[in-house]
Amino acid sequence: MLAPRVMLVTLSAVLALNLVNIAVAEDRTSPEGFVPLFNGKDLAGWHGMKTFDIRKIAAMSEEDRKAWRQKSIEDIHKHWTVEGDELVNDGHGDYLTTDKYYGDIELLIDYKTVPRADSGIYLRGVPQVQIWDSTKEAKFKLGANKGSGGLWNNRTPAGKDPLVLADKPFGEWNRFRIKQIGARTWVWLNDKLVVDGATMDNYFARGEPLFAKGPIQLQTHGGEIRWRNLYVREIGAGEANATLAKLSGKGFEQAFNGKNFSGWKGPVDNYEINDGVLKCKPHKGGTIYTEAEYTDFAARFEFKLPAGGNNGLAIRYPGAGDTAYVGMCELQILDSEHPKYAKLDKRQYHGSAYGMVAAHRGFLRPTGEWNIQEVTVVGSTIKVELNGYVILNADLSKVTEYMGKRPHPGKDRTSGHFGFAGHSDPVEFRNVYIKSLAKE
Repeated sequence: MLAPRVMLVTLSAVLALNLVNIAVAEDRTSPEGFVPLFNGKDLAGWHGMKTFDIRKIAAMSEEDRKAWRQKSIEDIHKHWTVEGDELVNDGHGDYLTTDKYYGDIELLIDYKTVPRADSGIYLRGVPQVQIWDSTKEAKFKLGANKGSGGLWNNRTPAGKDPLVLADKPFGEWNRFRIKQIGARTWVWLNDKLVVDGATMDNYFARGEPLFAKGPIQLQTHGGEIRWRNLYVREIGAGEANATLAKLSGKGFEQAFNGKNFSGWKGPVDNYEINDGVLKCKPHKGGTIYTEAEYTDFAARFEFKLPAGGNNGLAIRYPGAGDTAYVGMCELQILDSEHPKYAKLDKRQYHGSAYGMVAAHRGFLRPTGEWNIQEVTVVGSTIKVELNGYVILNADLSKVTEYMGKRPHPGKDRTSGHFGFAGHSDPVEFRNVYIKSLAKE
């Protein structure tokens, strides 16, 4: 006679369990556009790694890389466990590291830790978005009292210290929202902006841009830490460019109206305009330039390269002659990774001050995608930021060695025009803006 009641109770329990499971499943539903980094069951998709230069992994043989990876997996299974929807670390061992490498992303992640904690999130394998115990004086001299979320390994104040103290009391969950485009980084902690578009330093190669891609790592540092709700969204070129354009601030004026050559001089017949895009005609070229002249200025624009495309920026151009030599410089616009350019002088690749100073390579978007670039010229210095990475920061007054030993008499010019130096390839430009930085 008890069987029906037992069955009823069992059925009720199953139904209740299913409702709980449904609720959990709903909680785990990825926000729109995001995918989960943690499958809610095990450590699949992750391996272990301490603070380690990912270039050394790339340099390993396939056999050594597999052995290194296997050893790291054995380590994380000693110190990392799954409890419900949480990833739990005992405070020891390797840092949990995604198998997949990421470039431009938005990351959502919750964490809960213990007193005296010192942890963080590595982006592209580089330390780190900091997690502190902001209540204990032991690490106040390191900045712990300013709170979590800062780019602690930055050498300059920009981004190193969080803008506000946003940590919740111990025992409560904290939520990060992190966006990274190029090396530009934004961090929100508990819905408060703590890092606003700061450039993240490359800890492993000071003075060089952040790696273009790398893993996400969850650091362990001597105290238990729990993580949940890990989601990532990869950011496309269009969104990335629009976000970076907003960083430039006020004062930029449209230099190209997208309709005609009003305000421009030079061989404009060698270029064409369609749907707001300025393009050099195939097998044509020459330097077209603004009617206005500039001393110190910043120029922001988007460009798209065809396969093997070659063009350049005329900086402080006098209005005649080869801008690479008679202007302050020509900044290369080049499909650097095309095979036909494999043996160029390093001072000829994209972003370089042609023949004088080499730019860092490896930060162009795939051929056929729009790139965004900002050039800042102040006195004898010139800085190039490409897709969120500073690839050139040089003082041309200090250049004494030239490619081919050919001097550049125009490099010390203090004013001139801005323009595009076509070299027969259909390179495209749009959204061209210039801001004068001259002191009034």
